[in-house]
Amino acid sequence: MLRQTVIRIPGERNSIRNLKAFKESIPVPSKHEVLIKVHSVSLNYRDIGVATSGYPFPVKDNVVPCSDAAGIVAEVGEGVKNLAKGDHVITTFDPTNLYGQQTDWLNGHGGPVDGVLREYLTIPATAAVPVPKDSRQSFSEWSTLVCTGVTAWNALYGLMPLKPGQIVLCQGTGGVSITGLILAKAAGATTIITSSSDEKLVFVKTKFGADHCINYKTHPEWSKEVLRLTHGEGVDYVLENGGSGTIAESLNAIKMGGNISVIGFLSQAKEMPDVAGLALAKGAVVRGITVGSTQLLKEVVRFVARKGLRLPVEKEFGFSGEDAVGAYEYLASGTHVGKVCIRVVEPYNSMLG
Repeated sequence: MLRQTVIRIPGERNSIRNLKAFKESIPVPSKHEVLIKVHSVSLNYRDIGVATSGYPFPVKDNVVPCSDAAGIVAEVGEGVKNLAKGDHVITTFDPTNLYGQQTDWLNGHGGPVDGVLREYLTIPATAAVPVPKDSRQSFSEWSTLVCTGVTAWNALYGLMPLKPGQIVLCQGTGGVSITGLILAKAAGATTIITSSSDEKLVFVKTKFGADHCINYKTHPEWSKEVLRLTHGEGVDYVLENGGSGTIAESLNAIKMGGNISVIGFLSQAKEMPDVAGLALAKGAVVRGITVGSTQLLKEVVRFVARKGLRLPVEKEFGFSGEDAVGAYEYLASGTHVGKVCIRVVEPYNSMLG
């Protein structure tokens, strides 16, 4: 029986160092499934939460972590018509969410169901999104769209579609912010990015073309700097990664009628601001982003492919239990700009391609 390496979190989920590699059988796709030979996996802060019991939704025991994978179709079920062996694909975050709003957190890869940190996995063919074989983007780059890319796309297009000439503010220099910056710039928007590091801001401005940069340690009330840069009008969109600790500044920085997408919870407030009153005063939308559907994933793949956008993979790790721990530790350190990925490498198998 053919075997593969699978990384799981056995026992208690109390440390990112608990990731372990196991040898398991390669699954066989059912009638409407595809078997994917995984080439790259992209990490998210959610994965750290899952490994340390910080994820506030159900997680199965002995879970295979991670939700974002890119690879090649190795086999197709007899009922699959839309994909063929050899197609390049990425997985969707929740295979049950094809269109519309996320209805629950019970089917996302790498939490309530086993994820993608393995050499081979089967998923419904409807949950595999094709990417161009001849693209400039690597498998690691494509994998970043599954969660990070869809989240940024949902923030910019899921409710009120971004228009050229509008202004987008991205908090921090993590994957969602840098991807949002890239998407917004490609759509003709003006961009503002924040960080506590001048070095990171210089790098982001040089490499990704951010129009304006704000150090929020230099400017603790950074909304005032945003209003100065926008001649008092404010920004049209905020990708809010801080949470309760930064939402007041975001509401001060937003334009009348603007859109704040609440994505993260990296900063906690000592005293919760009057979000209702601030939102009402600005006529602003404050919207929680719950990743996005397969439809949104297809949209952002099409946009990235046609624009030839390079996606922000900062560092890649190898594929072993020890390498996975190293990748998690690097992500947890917060020193990265963009995305951290794991390259899944396995010997060529003539039976599976």
